[in-house]
Amino acid sequence: MQLQNKPCNSGLHFDIASIKSEIDELEVISGSPDFWNDSKNALEIINRLNEKKDIYKCYCKIINDCRDLKELIDLQDSSLYESIEEYFTIVKKEADEFQINILFTDKNDNLNALVDIHPGAGGTEAQDWAEMLLRMYARFCEINHLKYEVMDYLPGEEAGLKSVTIRIKGKHAYGLLKSEKGVHRLVRISPFDANKRRHTSFASVNVVPEFKDVEEVKINETDLKIDTYHSQGAGGQNVNKTESAVRITHIPTGIVVSCQVERSQMSNKETALNMLKSRLMQIEFEKRNNELKNIVGEQKNIEWGSQIRSYVFCPYTLVKDNRSGYEATDINKVMDGDIIDFIFAYLKKEAAKNVK
Repeated sequence: MQLQNKPCNSGLHFDIASIKSEIDELEVISGSPDFWNDSKNALEIINRLNEKKDIYKCYCKIINDCRDLKELIDLQDSSLYESIEEYFTIVKKEADEFQINILFTDKNDNLNALVDIHPGAGGTEAQDWAEMLLRMYARFCEINHLKYEVMDYLPGEEAGLKSVTIRIKGKHAYGLLKSEKGVHRLVRISPFDANKRRHTSFASVNVVPEFKDVEEVKINETDLKIDTYHSQGAGGQNVNKTESAVRITHIPTGIVVSCQVERSQMSNKETALNMLKSRLMQIEFEKRNNELKNIVGEQKNIEWGSQIRSYVFCPYTLVKDNRSGYEATDINKVMDGDIIDFIFAYLKKEAAKNVK
């Protein structure tokens, strides 16, 4: 398992009957004579069918293993204690993996994630906080065997950063990182204040999936403002010697995307356009979701100005997620990338909302 082996004991309910029903329905669809006429849609259905089958098989295995474990325990034979302990460890690991898998049921959860970090008002203090968040996510990726690359980076004048975009790849990349979307609040004694006063800083994190079918999104060239500039990287070859970096502004929405990771201006432009298309697709999805949520009376997604998580360094140490209520006191551990429990707490709370 790629993720940290963390227990997921949250009282999350699971409807295995609905999973079995969906498997039966998808098998009927995949067995129709004209199923492969639309190969793209067919592959999506096959992938979802395989995903549901894996969950169902895992569930059945856990049930059988639990029954076998109970039979061993019922024998009350002291010579079997070591075997029981080993069996219990296996069952617990299977259960943890199973609970992790059922949290990632959205069709976009296994896509790459595009993560933007922007400091709020506050100059150097906020820019430094944005840099700290970048390091936290980089460490999170390293711990959980996810790959990440910096697509665009704009440094601050004195410290920190003005903006950064990173692409995160790996199993459940978007499913994991989508919980981080929102405003992150920091309270600490400022290292930039000679009077050692306590400061509060904010940074926004935006996360969108990197969609695979972005070619379907049509963009008018007249709606784009394209700028080129020198890359901010370490240099070498033509990286910093030519204006290879590209910044694209989508005038109707105000969305700005940048890319400087590729070697040529043409490649950076193509990558930036794909990033823009992913963001436009996400906006359309969120628009549809919000229309449905308004019908059933649910709240809209968290936006700028409403913090999702607070990181307190002083006068005490505490990290608290305002959505799930989960908190931790080891601030250094959290800032070193150990945020998986916060992610699981959020995902399980969201999943619980769908339980009837």
